[in-house]
Amino acid sequence: MTLPTQGLALLAGATGLVGREIALQWPGPMQLLVRRPLALPRPGLALQVVDFTALPALPPAEVAFCALGTTIKVAGSQAAFRAVDFGAVLAYAQACRAAGVRRFGVVSALGASARSGSFYSHVKGEAEDALRAVGFEHLVIARPSLLLGDRHALGQPARAGEQWGERLAGWLGPLVPRGLRPIAAATVARALVRTVPVAASGVTVLDSAALQAAGALP
Repeated sequence: MTLPTQGLALLAGATGLVGREIALQWPGPMQLLVRRPLALPRPGLALQVVDFTALPALPPAEVAFCALGTTIKVAGSQAAFRAVDFGAVLAYAQACRAAGVRRFGVVSALGASARSGSFYSHVKGEAEDALRAVGFEHLVIARPSLLLGDRHALGQPARAGEQWGERLAGWLGPLVPRGLRPIAAATVARALVRTVPVAASGVTVLDSAALQAAGALP
C-alpha cells in the first residue's frame, strides 16, 4: 500500500478491539492517544496518555483513526456514554484537524443516525454529523455490525449481545444478510487501514457488508 505520507499517523482508542488491530496493521509509525497506559503491541508505536476533555496540541500528521467507544453499562449512565462516544470523539477530531490531519477514519456503528429512536444509535449518528462538519478533506466512517474479538485479552468484559450474535451467525450461517453478520474486529481495522489512505475527497461510509469486502484477507 502506498501511504499518503511517510510521517506519523494518530490513533485514539487503541485499548479496544478495533483500535488495537489498527495499531497492529498500520504499516508506518503511529502515536497512540490513550486514557490509560498499555503495552505497545509492535515496534514503531509511541504512547501518549491524555485526558480527552483537555487534549494537548497533537503532533503534525496527515492520517488519523478514531476507535473510541464504550457502552452505557460500562460508562454507568447515558451522560457518561455520550461524553465518550460524542464528546471525546469530537474533541479528538478537532485536535487532529488542528494538527493538519486531512484523512480521518472513525469506527461508528450499524444503524447510526441522529434520527434514530435508540439512544445508542442516536449518539453515534450525532457524532457522525459532527465529524462531517470538522472539515476533513477525506472522512471515512465505518459502521460495523456486532464485533467479534477477544475482549478478555484486553481486560474488557464480554458483551452478551456480541456473544449471542456470534452464536446466531454460526447457527444460521449464510441465511444472515452479509451486512448484519457479526464481523471480526481485525476485518474492520483492515478495511480502514486500506481505505483511509486512498479514499476520495468527501465522506465515504462503509457499512458492515462493505467492511467485510474491503477487509477480506487476500
